Amino acid sequence: LSRADIVEIVGRRVPLKKAGREFQACCPFHSEKTPSFTVSPSKQFYHCFGCGAHGSALGFLMEYDRLSFPEAVEELASSLGLEVPREASFEQGPDHRPLYDTLEEAARHFARELRRHPDAPRAVDYLRGRGVSGEVAARFGLGFAPPGWDGLLAALGRDDAAVHRLREAGLITEHDGKRYDRLRDRIVFPIRDTRGRVVGFGGRLLGDGKPKYLNSPETAVFHKGRELYGLYEARQMEAHPKRLLVVEGYMDVVALAQFGIGNAVATLGTATTREHLEKLYRATPEVAFCFDGDRAGRDAAWKALETVLPLMRDGRQARFLFLPEGEDPDSLVRQTGAAAFNDLTEEALPLSEFLFQRLATQVDMKSLDGRARLGEIAKPLLERLPGGMFRDMMYQALYQRIGLEPPAAQHRTAERTQRPRVQRPGGSIPPIRRAVALLVQHPDLARLELPGGWEQLDSPGIPLLRELIAIGRAQPDIRSAGLVERWEDPATRQHLARLAVLELGILDDAADQFVGTLRTLVAEQRRAEREALLGKSRHSPLTEEEKQRLRE
Repeated sequence: LSRADIVEIVGRRVPLKKAGREFQACCPFHSEKTPSFTVSPSKQFYHCFGCGAHGSALGFLMEYDRLSFPEAVEELASSLGLEVPREASFEQGPDHRPLYDTLEEAARHFARELRRHPDAPRAVDYLRGRGVSGEVAARFGLGFAPPGWDGLLAALGRDDAAVHRLREAGLITEHDGKRYDRLRDRIVFPIRDTRGRVVGFGGRLLGDGKPKYLNSPETAVFHKGRELYGLYEARQMEAHPKRLLVVEGYMDVVALAQFGIGNAVATLGTATTREHLEKLYRATPEVAFCFDGDRAGRDAAWKALETVLPLMRDGRQARFLFLPEGEDPDSLVRQTGAAAFNDLTEEALPLSEFLFQRLATQVDMKSLDGRARLGEIAKPLLERLPGGMFRDMMYQALYQRIGLEPPAAQHRTAERTQRPRVQRPGGSIPPIRRAVALLVQHPDLARLELPGGWEQLDSPGIPLLRELIAIGRAQPDIRSAGLVERWEDPATRQHLARLAVLELGILDDAADQFVGTLRTLVAEQRRAEREALLGKSRHSPLTEEEKQRLRE
C-alpha cells in the first residue's frame, strides 16, 4: 500500500476528475447522477458519501474486481512488480513453485532449440517468412520443439520426480506405457500469466498433420478459460493501455507486435469468457474484439457481446471490429500497414451499435409490430447491464429506435427510491473517537510532542489510540490506508475505515485539534481519578499517597 497510488488504481477502472486536492466520480457501487465518490491521494482512501462505500486500494480491488483478499494482494503486487512473500500457513493449496520452475525451464529449452537444433532453420525460415524479427521472437520467448518423440523428456527428465513434474505440467504424455513429448515439430509459444510466469505452451505445426495448433492441456496452473496469450507482453510495453485488442491466434498477436501494435491478446482456442474479460478490464477501460466479417465471425462476436454485457460498468467500453472477408489481423496489417490498421480499430463498432444493428436484422423496423418486437427482444439483454448511466442511455436509445418517449420520470422515481441515503455526521463527536479519527486521517500527528496522562484513562478506545500513536512513530511514512489495513480483526479495520472518512469539521490546524483533544482526555482522566478518590474518602481513610494525588 505504501507503493500503490489509489488514484491510479481506481482511475484505471473509473473515470476520475480532479476536484481540489481530491478526485471525484459517479460511484461505481450504486447508480447516481451527481458524483459523490471521492478518492483522496493524501489518505490513499476512497469514500462514497451516497452509499457509504469506503476503503483502501485493496478494498477497492476486492469490491470492484470481486477478488478475495489474497487475490487482491496478488493483483496489487503484480501491478507494482512485487513478489508476495508466503508462509506455509497462508497457502490454501499445494505449492506450485516446482511446477512453475519446470515450465520456465522448458521455455528456456525450446528457445535454445530454436537457435541450435539442426532442424531449427525450418522454424526460423517460417518465422522470417511471416516477417517476425529476432527481437520480437525474443520478446515473446518463441521456441522450437524438434521432430522426435522425447527431445524434451531426454533434456529435462533427469529423474522420476522431474518426469512427474513434466507430466503434471502437461509437457509429456503416456500411451501404452510409453512416454513422449506432447509438442513435436512445432514452433512453440510460451503462455505467461499476468505475473510473467510461464503457465503453458501453444505449438504451431511445421510439417503435415493435425492439429495445426496445439495447446497445453488444463493443469493445476493453466486454465484456458482464464489465460490470455500476449497480455503480459502487452502490459510490459504499456502498463495501462487505453485499449486491448482481442484477436484469434498467437501469430496475430506476434505479427501485430512486429508492426508496433503491442496491445493485442488472444484467447486460447476458446470463446471469450467472463474471467478473460475481468482480467482485461483490470488492465484497460476499453476492449476491442476482432472477428472475421463472415457469419461465423459475427456469431462469435454476438457470444462475446452477451458475455461482456454484465461487466459494462460506467467507464468501460467494448468495440467490435469485423475484418474484410479472407483476412486476419496478420495478413491485414501486412497489407495495409500499422496506421491503417489502427484507424480500423478506432472505427470499430461500439457495443451499442452492434447490439441494435444485430437485433434490427431480426425484425421489420418499418412496422409497428416489428419495432415492438425489437423492444421485446432487446429488454432482456439490457436488463443484464449493471446499473448506471450506460444502462440508462441504452434504454433511451432503445425507446428512440422503437419510437417511444423514454419513461424518464419513472426511472427517476425508481432511482430516488433505491438510492441510499447520504450519511452525514451529526452532533458532537466524543473526544476519544475524534482523537482516533484525527490520527487515522493524519498519521503524522503521532510524531508531535503530545501531552501525557490520558493513557491511564479507563475507557474503550484508549488502547487503540496508544497503539496507533506507536505505529505512527515507528513508521513515519505510513498513510491512512496502510494504517487501517494493519489490523487483522475485521471489526477494528472496519471501524478505522469509517473514521478515516469521518467529517470532522476541522476549521483550524489538525495538529492543534489533536493536541487539544488529548488535553480534553487528560482533563477527563483527572476528573475520573478525582471522583474515584473522593468516593473512596467517603467510606474509608485515604493513604498519604492518595491524599497527595487528590491535592494534585
